[in-house]
Amino acid sequence: MTKKKAATSKMPPEPIADQNAAPVEDKVEETPFEAVASICSVLVVGLFILTFLGQNFVIPSGSMEDTLLVGDHLVVDRITLAPPAKWMPLVHYREPQRGDIVVFLKPVADPDPVDGSPTYPFLVKRLVGVPGDHIHLRDGIVILNGVAQNPPREGKNSPANPGERDFLDEFPSIAPAMDPSATEAWAVDAPNHIVNGDLVVPPGHYFMMGDHRHNSLDSRYWGFVPRENIVGRPLFNYWSFKTPEDQYEQAGIGNSLAWMGHVVLHFISDTRWTRTLHLIR
Repeated sequence: MTKKKAATSKMPPEPIADQNAAPVEDKVEETPFEAVASICSVLVVGLFILTFLGQNFVIPSGSMEDTLLVGDHLVVDRITLAPPAKWMPLVHYREPQRGDIVVFLKPVADPDPVDGSPTYPFLVKRLVGVPGDHIHLRDGIVILNGVAQNPPREGKNSPANPGERDFLDEFPSIAPAMDPSATEAWAVDAPNHIVNGDLVVPPGHYFMMGDHRHNSLDSRYWGFVPRENIVGRPLFNYWSFKTPEDQYEQAGIGNSLAWMGHVVLHFISDTRWTRTLHLIR
């Protein structure tokens, strides 16, 4: 008997799945709420950095030439010289030191140009004396604890006004009371800190001077800077633009708009490119 085989239909083999193949993900679009949340996160981080860690500062006057020029835009470190905080134990803190360039709040008020209310502007100077230091100037040279200091390199080397030269170069032998630009409070208080012809810096205070010694309204005119007024120290100059010395004293929207237009038109030609990212020392 002949045995017949039953015909069977052959099905095509099923494809073998690649175990290493990456799974196909469905594209998830960001919702408007998530987009707003992302932007807010960036703004919060930026605001935190500008408020607690760093700050933008523009040089408004020539009191620190040639170290700093009018129109220099600085990034200021607000952490290193800040009072230590327990909530940031890993951050390096230190006390201000002689020779530091520091940003601080002016210890005496200036009248607001609009309504005359007292304002305390930010200033930038070089720290010359720390608590306990004995300071006097002789012929324009700072004598610190009996040792003459090298004078800073001044850009213009311009002499002081005839009526102020003796006061600036022979401080404090010529008392602040003798100069009309000195504040009344400092003229009264300065004699209390003079010992054997030297000005002695009291505890918790610092003596500041501009590098352009003949063009600087500094501690010689308004006295010591309290420790709590010190904001930070400039790190580097991120942009420098040629700016008239009186530009930042001008008020009004018209002046601001005119200056903004000038910056746009002369951005390339008047930017001091050699000072870009220039470290501050």
